[in-house]
Amino acid sequence: MSEAFQLQRRAFLGSAAAGIALAESLLPAFAEAATPPSGKPAAGPGAAPRQLEPIRQIRAGELDVGYYEAGPRDGTPVLLMHGYPYDIHSYAEVAPLLAARGFRVIVPHLRGHGTTRFIDPQAPRNAQQSAVALDQIALLDALGIERALMVGYDWGARTACVIAALWPERCLGLLTVGGYIVTNLAAAAMPLPAKAEHDWWYQYYFALERGRAGLQANRRDIARILWTNNSPKWDYDEATFLRSAASFDNPDYVDIVIHNYRWRLGLAPGQPQYDAWERRLATQPVITVPTITMDGATNGIVPAGDGRAQAAKFSGPRSHRVVQGGHNLPQEAPQAFTDAVLALAAGHV
Repeated sequence: MSEAFQLQRRAFLGSAAAGIALAESLLPAFAEAATPPSGKPAAGPGAAPRQLEPIRQIRAGELDVGYYEAGPRDGTPVLLMHGYPYDIHSYAEVAPLLAARGFRVIVPHLRGHGTTRFIDPQAPRNAQQSAVALDQIALLDALGIERALMVGYDWGARTACVIAALWPERCLGLLTVGGYIVTNLAAAAMPLPAKAEHDWWYQYYFALERGRAGLQANRRDIARILWTNNSPKWDYDEATFLRSAASFDNPDYVDIVIHNYRWRLGLAPGQPQYDAWERRLATQPVITVPTITMDGATNGIVPAGDGRAQAAKFSGPRSHRVVQGGHNLPQEAPQAFTDAVLALAAGHV
């Protein structure tokens, strides 16, 4: 770990008490029935979907992070990270279930989403994988949390894997939907099978300036298409979609999404301060922490596997689960997802 990063980390920890003092007191943990596999609210037809609120704000690294927190302050910390094009409400059912079991649950809006903002308006809107991962390290430091369970899907799974690979001392365990998805820029330059290239159409669309303009004009329509294609058996309703779509109104959303995909295709540069981390990630480092990998049985873009193809990427205890659901597993199968987190925390991997 570089001297600069250690100094930054000490500064974050020094400000943690002040940041926490400004936050509102935690809501009591509450237990409610999990959402059915359809993703529709358990309260019955026409019921408004649960909002994760209140949203708190804390300065962490180069961001003013918006996040939801629930559960006891002294509970085992669990960091739940969302993907694209989704938001924190992927965990609207999982978060209260975990809080009711005594976990300290943190659900942050990733950069470019919800109420998370850059402190410096001139800062590059960079979304390379190490930058997004360091956001979460900074958030943990600002909250005074040394170690946490790292949990995610899509962008959140990549971020969780990067943290586990580079900073295993910060991880109590890892739950990653899709397994080991650390970006390998050299591999990303190679063509995929034709169906896979077709399924990832939006990545190539975003490589064009036409795609940037299209995302700016049609961010919700594009998200709708992806929700449906990524999870073809998920019968989400309009209220559920709109709850998450509000997070896409962040002024940095387009820049962050575009940079993420262009960087992953080698079409946009990263920032020099992340070069050392990216060189380490280019070696595809083995993850040593206890891990549960998961696949959605009906994922519309990444077929479920048995986990054996990635076995060499994990040297610690690991198990693999296939869950009935698509790409957005915590929202489509909240009880099964919660059960996996509980198993990870108990060491049953």
